[in-house]
Amino acid sequence: MKSPFVSELGADQTIVTYFLVCGKEMCSSAKGRKWLQLELGDKTGVIFGKMWDGFESAAASVGPDDVVKIQGRSKTYNGKLELTVEKIRRAEPEEYDLDDLIPHTEKSIAELTKKLAGYVATVRNPWIARLLEAVLDDPRVAGRFERAPAAKMMHHAYMGGLLEHVVSLCGLCRLMAEHYPELDGDILIAAAVLHDIGKLDEMAYERAVQYTPEGELLGHILIGYDLVSRKLDGIGGFPAELKTLVLHLIASHHGQYEFGSPKLPMTREAVVFHYLDELDSRVGAMRRGLEAPTAEGEEIWTGRVAALGRRLLRTDRYGAGAAGEEAGSPGGRGTKPGPSGGERT
Repeated sequence: MKSPFVSELGADQTIVTYFLVCGKEMCSSAKGRKWLQLELGDKTGVIFGKMWDGFESAAASVGPDDVVKIQGRSKTYNGKLELTVEKIRRAEPEEYDLDDLIPHTEKSIAELTKKLAGYVATVRNPWIARLLEAVLDDPRVAGRFERAPAAKMMHHAYMGGLLEHVVSLCGLCRLMAEHYPELDGDILIAAAVLHDIGKLDEMAYERAVQYTPEGELLGHILIGYDLVSRKLDGIGGFPAELKTLVLHLIASHHGQYEFGSPKLPMTREAVVFHYLDELDSRVGAMRRGLEAPTAEGEEIWTGRVAALGRRLLRTDRYGAGAAGEEAGSPGGRGTKPGPSGGERT
């Protein structure tokens, strides 16, 4: 088994281990010093590595999706862990287990697929039911939907992440429709299933997650809008107004123009769905940040979580009390002194 994993790294460790190359860039400073910067990953996370000396051969022979063996040393720079790469070579297939290197959902794909089918089966609007069936039964969708990530970096950025994100949103949509009966639950389920369908073609994800040329040029909103529009056109008699409402959900789900949304949400369902999508993606980003390694001496804080633009406090490590104290004992975690010196639960 690979060791150490990214999640196990601390500052000032000398390591020899295997990584999947997720990105590569030649960099230079204002003073003309050059280095090779690598984005290195395994199933537990990603770390950046810099190679300062003798990198010319590696720069020519190593690229994204390659598995490499690295000798280097970890260090803290600007509050984040990174690697100084001393030696690097492409690894032979028999040297590594690819499952150690590709991040994937911890949930069962079979169970997620079953849950998604269950949510879709609750849709009572026959037109929406036919649309969802047409999309999910498409061989180009079905085979990849179980593997695709929901993003490259921000949230659910691992194999099966898109399916996990969609199933989570379906559950949130049903809760909202029950809590606010004026909402159309079927429209919300359609939004959950279809809003990110363009990510199947926006990214390549056989190994490292990379944007495709189509993804770079168009983005998942336009790709998904086109896919769903063609499916709608293939369903004879589909109501024109309902078609517009469904496509609006895809076009508006990012919520703001500056976030790449062609339109602002303008229906109850579109507004609610935007916030649910935002909520699920932010919780996913927080989970990723809280699981990532941090510098020595900063154990109660995460690194900067890009999706939130801030660090997060690891509340499970904060205010835990003296070692060995039981919850509820004096000074323990069960109670805290209130403003008047008394106890509060």
